[in-house]
Amino acid sequence: MKLEELLSRCSLKSIGRSIGLDVQMVEGRLTCTPLDPDDPRYSADFLFPSMMMVETCRADDFSFFQPFIDAGKLTVEQMHRAAERYYLGKTKSGQPIFWLIDETLVPLDAHIAPDSWISSLLKRREPSLEYWRFQHCLFGLHLLTSSHLPQTFPIAIVESEASAVILSELFPECLWMAYVSISHLNIEHFAPLQGHNVTIYPRSDPTFSTYLFFDDFAATIRQHYDIHISVSSILEDYATDEQKERGIDLLDFLLEAHTDLTNSTD
Repeated sequence: MKLEELLSRCSLKSIGRSIGLDVQMVEGRLTCTPLDPDDPRYSADFLFPSMMMVETCRADDFSFFQPFIDAGKLTVEQMHRAAERYYLGKTKSGQPIFWLIDETLVPLDAHIAPDSWISSLLKRREPSLEYWRFQHCLFGLHLLTSSHLPQTFPIAIVESEASAVILSELFPECLWMAYVSISHLNIEHFAPLQGHNVTIYPRSDPTFSTYLFFDDFAATIRQHYDIHISVSSILEDYATDEQKERGIDLLDFLLEAHTDLTNSTD
């Protein structure tokens, strides 16, 4: 049996025993030791995504907030509050880390801006994880549990994690999440939103394709889950052709619209 097939059918504990290893997970640290102390063939010790990892890299100062702080739309205190709410972190080089933490407060993976993933880094560090399939969820999904909000509280979903974090302070009447990337998205990510009112705000594009994708995607979700889900056409209706060419998102649109209004009154 290939390792990929074995991983899909068995637990790590049983896999370890089948090859002579005792596998233990303590506070997010996976330790593999030989069942036979005299067997020198096996030695592995590495970290999986865990709340210990999340807490280790926590940060509360991010450059993507700065334009809004400089414009007087957000305060430093709001930046710190939002960073804490979403468990934001930073790499040693200063890149923001956006953790994907599920509704049971288990970290599944993390997106390191602009285009890296914790799971990819772990696989490079530990070759035995080559076939391990890391799960994903919506960014901000943990807020369903940690915020103690009623089921009637509306959920808004954008593409960018940074946009969701900022919008959560600008419009706190919604619970803001992010789908991060269409390539990582599947309908199972919406299962925890059962019974909620959900609005997706797709990024704009000149061909209308992203909106049409989510319109079909929402129809599929309705077939599988009891979710009142809609797809906002605000960017398709009101963004300019130039903005659509740039692929702006909801936050870009709101910021640029406010700037235009401000300039027109000067």
